[in-house]
This record gives sequence, structure tokens and C-alpha cells, in this order.
Amino acid sequence: MFEFSVYNTALNFFWLVVKIFFRDISQRGAHKIPKEGPIFFVAAPHANQFMDPLLLLFHSPRPISFLMAASSMKRKYVGAFGRSINSIPVERAMDHAKKGSGTIQLVDRYADPTRITGVGTHFKSEIDSGASIALPNNIGVSVVQEVVSDTELIIKKEFKELEALELLTATEGTPYKIVPHLDQSNVYSAVHERLNNNGCVGIFPEGGSHDRTEMLPLKVGIAIMSLGAMVENTDLDVKIVPCGLNYFHPHRFRSRAVVEFGDPITIPRNLVEKYKEGGTSKREAIGELMKSVSDGLRSVTINTPDYETLMVIQAGRRLYKPANQKLRTTKVVDLTRRFIAGYLHFQDEPAVKDIHDRVLAYNRLLKSFGIRDHQVKRMEMSFSHALVLFIWRLISFMFMALFALPGAVLIAPVMFIARYISKKKAAEALKNSTVKIAGRDVLATWKVLVALVLLPTFYWIYAFIVFYIGIRNSWSLGWKIFGPILTFVSLPFISYASVRFGETGLEILRSMRPLFLALFPSGSHAKTLPIIREELSNDITALINEFGPEVFPDFDPSKIQSSASGTPSAPGTPRGLRGWIMSPIEYLNDSIFSWENADEEGFFKGRSGKSSASNSHIDLPSLNTTSATKRFGNTLDVHSSQQKAPESSVPEDKKDI
Repeated sequence: MFEFSVYNTALNFFWLVVKIFFRDISQRGAHKIPKEGPIFFVAAPHANQFMDPLLLLFHSPRPISFLMAASSMKRKYVGAFGRSINSIPVERAMDHAKKGSGTIQLVDRYADPTRITGVGTHFKSEIDSGASIALPNNIGVSVVQEVVSDTELIIKKEFKELEALELLTATEGTPYKIVPHLDQSNVYSAVHERLNNNGCVGIFPEGGSHDRTEMLPLKVGIAIMSLGAMVENTDLDVKIVPCGLNYFHPHRFRSRAVVEFGDPITIPRNLVEKYKEGGTSKREAIGELMKSVSDGLRSVTINTPDYETLMVIQAGRRLYKPANQKLRTTKVVDLTRRFIAGYLHFQDEPAVKDIHDRVLAYNRLLKSFGIRDHQVKRMEMSFSHALVLFIWRLISFMFMALFALPGAVLIAPVMFIARYISKKKAAEALKNSTVKIAGRDVLATWKVLVALVLLPTFYWIYAFIVFYIGIRNSWSLGWKIFGPILTFVSLPFISYASVRFGETGLEILRSMRPLFLALFPSGSHAKTLPIIREELSNDITALINEFGPEVFPDFDPSKIQSSASGTPSAPGTPRGLRGWIMSPIEYLNDSIFSWENADEEGFFKGRSGKSSASNSHIDLPSLNTTSATKRFGNTLDVHSSQQKAPESSVPEDKKDI
């Protein structure tokens, strides 16, 4: 029997949205989530704004109420979304910041770095107890410790960022904002009430979303609320479940994601007692719990110091042997995490530095040829083999393009508008943030929001056009009514089919580049690229086999074991409406469209083939080998599948990031 509650209806609707936006979502560790009792879900990295909570909702077996900025809850559409999933509004101090009068300066940067001097300011009347001062563009914020006079105040922590110091030491000073101290007791009460009722609360402890390659410093709210709830109710046993959200191109349509749940964190009673004592003991309790939360999140996320390091790690993982074993999406993330641990441990070793430089040079070489790592092997084909495969894929591409064209024309206006608005919103978000790199964390959200509004609008427009054509051509009454209705109902399926045909066509088109180079090699590098790759792969494998045991004591690359073939379904998949809504769309699944279903000669195996995005190992972008890993404690063992995956069978975007 269907549950027609607002929550379940919203969940079913947004499940459909997420299912279409992402090509594949894998999860691991959901069995670790306690089946009963109060839970705090802490998730990171917060890389995809409003898509992040949706992924957790769908893959958790228990309903979650997320903490959400009150300013977002006040927006028309975003607020409706937040209320539909029972979010708890949180007032953010920065949303209430006001421009302060005059300008401020740091007169003595070295001898007295916490004393701020004002010019034309009214600190006494404008700044209340506990307030903070914020510099332009969120360059820096510091809590006011004491207001000495209308033109002088003392801050708790000095500004150390170079940009902040440049503003404060300028001759004319700098404008500033006053950030009030907010009483969050209402939020704490709402959270405590959910926990006391054995409910689940979700929080992103980094604060706002971002697009960095590592986690931001965690805010202590999670510790305060958890410990506070257990102080109020001594019978309460709050569990904290770390959640890792690992995306491959999070802002791109039809990308992939992995949701990973870590081991639940039990809050020791001695921390509750220390928190209850207050003062220094309270701060120590908060610090200890935050350390556990941080460690838990790092165990389920991928963190690198910068983008270049991430690219080197991913390339190294692709090149590592043994090759030709298949990896699930979850195992790709796990293996990447272990590569990062090893790289950061040995990054100062001369051999590692040499590999680092060679990998970057190899990546630049690939870029110059317009191909990806997994395509290099195809350049070694014989002329006749490459010619036959090139012709067949050209025919396949034309076939896919033919079927994709009608729907693509119909939804093209929506795609262009969504792309324009999302980029504009990303620029605005970047301007108002000090932690974002390019504002990519808001792109997916705005693409979805714009599409949700424009797609139905355009479908109605097309239905009206059909109705108008019927009147102009004197159709029968039945067709005048039935024609527009049929148009409106069928357009979503036509659009989705067009997307699937289109993305498969693009995969085929990308796969033709190395075949072209095999037919018409240009320059010596094109001929030696496979040799360069083989040498680099051998050196990386030897290096890992040498250093691996020092990081993972039981490391043994020789162990071979077949991995399971199923990707478990998400335990939190919404039921009810989702079944009949998704059935027609799921018919157009990867067993029909995925380039993974091509055999070694590039011919599709059809629905009878074993490859399927819904029930097979999925190779994510940046995976060249098809190796599988199995985790034994803190060790990494590499295992092979019993059957070799055809080299040409893996989709383009499943291998490179």
C-alpha cells in the first residue's frame, strides 16, 4: 500500500531526479548503520550542495532530518524541498551580518596584532557581546573579545591571512561587517527532540559546500549537540555514523558517485561527564569527540592536498598492475584512498618524486594527442584490425546520433539555459566564498533546479504546438484531445532515450580517436606512446611492491581471488511510487546502451550480455585496469576476476577523470 505522506512523495520524486542525473550510484557499508536508536549522520566532503543530502537519504535504511540553513529554507523552491524532507532550519550568523560604520585598521601588526583601530566607527553602539568582525569577501572573521572604545577593540585571534593583512594595513583601512552572535538553543532543542525520539539527524560539519580536493576544518556543532543531548538524557546512546560522498565529476550530468558509511562512533560516557563539568573539561570533551569524527570521515573520503596530487594518484592507480581485473565503484574509491596514504607517506623519496614528474609528463602527452590512458593500447592494433573496428564504430556512432537527434533538439533549449544559469550561480557563489576554487559545488544543484522548472514548461509548449497543428489541419476531436496528451506524456521518455543514445554515441566517438592514430600515426610519440606507458606502469608497480609493505604490513599483490559480481542495491531506495515511475525508464538501462557491452571487436552483446550497470562491477572514470581489491583490516590485497574483461569493452568516461 502506497504511503502518500509528504516525505515519501518527495523522496520518490527526488529519487527519480537523482536516478536520471547520475549514471551510477554505488554504496557500501549501509549494513553498519544501527537499525534502531538515535543516530547523527556526519557527511563529507560537502561537494554537491543539495544533491549531497539526497544521496544519503536514498542510501540510508533510516529516514534522516538534515540541518539546513534558514536562509535556504526561506527560498521558494529550495525551501519547499527542505521542508518536504523534514529539515531542521539553522540560522547562520553570516546571514545576519551588517555593514559597520567607518573603516578599520591594524596599526601595529607585529607588537599588537589583536588590537583593531577604527576610523569613523561606533564600536560601542554597534557591536554587542560575542559579535565578530568580518572582512570583505569573507577573507577573514574574528570574534571580538573586548570593545575598548568607539574606535578601538580587541579581537580573540589575530588575522594571519596575507589578503586580510593587506586590507587591514592599507592607509585608508578597510570596510567591514559586524556578525552578531546568535542563540542556537532552538536548533539544539529541535535536534535533541529528534534524538530523544530515536530519530536520525544529518549534518555536514564542514559548513557550506565547496569544491576543494580535501575536507575543510570541521565545525564543533556536531559534538556540542551530541554531548548536549546525552547530558540532558542520561539514558540516551547517540551513535555517530561517518558518511563519505565520493564523486567522479560531481557537477556533470550522467556522472557517477559512491556513498560509503563508516563504522558507527560510540560516545564514551566519560566524555559526557567531562562535557557536563564545563570549562576546560568541556572543551577537552568536544576536542576528543571531534578528533574521532574527523578520523571517521577520513576513513571514508578521498583527501589530497591539491588537484595536481589527485591527478597523479589517479594516474598511478590506472597504471598499477596486475591489470585486467574488474573493480567495483566502491573498490575504486578504496584503492584510491590507499594510494593517497602511500603517496603522502613517501612523497619525499627521490624515486617517488621521479614517478610524480614522469606521470605528469605522460598526462601532458596524452592531452596533446587527445586520448586517454586506457586508449593507448588500441594504438598497437594492426592496420586491418583498426580499420574494421573504426568503420564499425563509425556506423554505430551514426546510428546512435540518428536516434539521439530528435530528443536532443527538443531539450536543447533547456540544456543551454540550465548551463548558463548554473555557471552564473557558480560565479556568484565563488565571489561570496573564500573556500571555493571554481564554484563547481553548486553547478549540479542549479542544473537540476532549472531543468525541473523548464522541462515541464517546454513539454506543455510542445503539446500546445501539437494542439495548434491539429486545429489548423482539422483533426478529429479525438485526436485534437489525445494528440497533445500523448505528446506531453511521451516527451519525458523520448528525452531520456535521447540522453542515453547521445551519451553512448559520445563514448563511441571518443573511442575512435586512438583507432585513427593507429591508422594514421603522426610523429614518433604516437608510435612510442604504448612503450612509454608500459615502462611507466612497470616502474610504478615495482615501486608500490617495494614500499607497500611499509604502509600496509600484510600487503601481498600476488593474492588472486575473484570478487563478487553484484552491486548491492541501496537499502534506502524509496518504495511505492518509485516502482511504477521508474519501470519504463529503467527499461532503457545500461544493458541496452552501455558501451561496456561491446566485445573485443566493438560489437554490442545486447541484453543477454553479462555487463550491466545495475548488476555488475562498475569501472569508474580513471580506471584503466580492471583490478579488484579486498580489504583485510589495514591491508591492501589485489585480486583478479576469473575472466578477463575485454579491453575495448569499458566506456570512455568510466576510466579517466
